[in-house]
Amino acid sequence: MSARTSLREKEARLILAEFNSRFQPTEEVFRSKPRVETIETRDGELIFVNGQPLILRKKGRLIPSLKFDEATQRLPKVVVDMGAVPHICNGADVMVKGIRKIEGTFGKGDVVLVVDEKYGKHLAVGEALESSDSIHAMDKGKAISNLHFVSDDAWETMKESG
Repeated sequence: MSARTSLREKEARLILAEFNSRFQPTEEVFRSKPRVETIETRDGELIFVNGQPLILRKKGRLIPSLKFDEATQRLPKVVVDMGAVPHICNGADVMVKGIRKIEGTFGKGDVVLVVDEKYGKHLAVGEALESSDSIHAMDKGKAISNLHFVSDDAWETMKESG
């Protein structure tokens, strides 16, 4: 596992401001002078705030980690059938056929949370390839691009880091 690198206050403020503007987690999450550290992963960067693995930077884009409940709870949800679970947890994109329901509305390019239908467990954070309305009208094809999922490199890094 890579070592954590502390960010300078200015850089940390910019990252947290960008994240806040997109996802609006509760204010107390990022107190006045949070300690912000990063760890490089194979496909991005895991950002720790006050010791918690809350944010991922992938392909230059900030998204909440699956461990950041305050942010993921605010995302629209895509509920998938149990047959899709092992595929999504191995990094597969979400196919229309596996979607059981959509909770909330979203546009193309928005970040969504993917959960299973039986337990409501958080499986992945993804990017919508179409709007929620368009997905409802589709019969087949990819609906959500998988950005971060249970068992990916960032997830394993979170487990190793405590």
